[in-house]
Amino acid sequence: MSRYDLTEFEWRVIAPHLPNKPRGVPRVDDRRVLNGIFWVLRSGSPWRDLPERYGPYTTCYNRFRRWTKAGVWDRIMDAITEANDGAVRMIDGTSVRVHHSAATLKKSHPDRCLGRSRGGLTTKIHALTDGDGLPVKLTITPGQTHDIQAAAGLLEGIGKGSMVLADKAYDADWLRKMVSRQGGWANIPPKSNRTSPICFSPWLYKQRNLIERFFNKLKYYRRIATRYDKLGSTFLAMAKLACIRLRLRHYESTA
Repeated sequence: MSRYDLTEFEWRVIAPHLPNKPRGVPRVDDRRVLNGIFWVLRSGSPWRDLPERYGPYTTCYNRFRRWTKAGVWDRIMDAITEANDGAVRMIDGTSVRVHHSAATLKKSHPDRCLGRSRGGLTTKIHALTDGDGLPVKLTITPGQTHDIQAAAGLLEGIGKGSMVLADKAYDADWLRKMVSRQGGWANIPPKSNRTSPICFSPWLYKQRNLIERFFNKLKYYRRIATRYDKLGSTFLAMAKLACIRLRLRHYESTA
């Protein structure tokens, strides 16, 4: 058994959300396929290098693509975050360097999601986490995109009474009003050029380091630390898989 394989706890949580429609030829075991997908995610290796114990690499890749299109990873993310109380929400973004093999897609392709920033060709991951620094929502944009441009989608439906922690890049009146309309409070440090006074607690803001730790943990997965996937949707699916594992490992360790 590889250290990247699913534990019994992880499998019990994930299994009910997987499509199960056997027809014709018997299916390759879903757990073995998932273990192969997680091996690629954690190791960063090409699909063709998948060890034989996980079965044909084409089976793992095709099922990963099929489940991605079917929204399986989103359903699992929703299911494992449903019980969170939402008292604290943190938002931030991080840039990921793009491997040259992933930059060969035509610039006109709608699912490219690449941009040029100070680090060269990059993709930016935007995340919303809870008070423990565990992922709730995830999206990606081209690398040059300002963090605040993804904020509206991530903060939609945060819930009444939530406190939103973010750095000064998110200091905008429209964002504060959006959070306030949903019954929340944005604890964001003011920019140096802000003229109107705001309410800000430096003591509560210290908790925001947990989202920085989340990004560090996310980049333990080599398929996330460097983007090898040509399609943005594939890279985002890999990032969501990493988030699912981070949450499940946290639940298992605290159970």
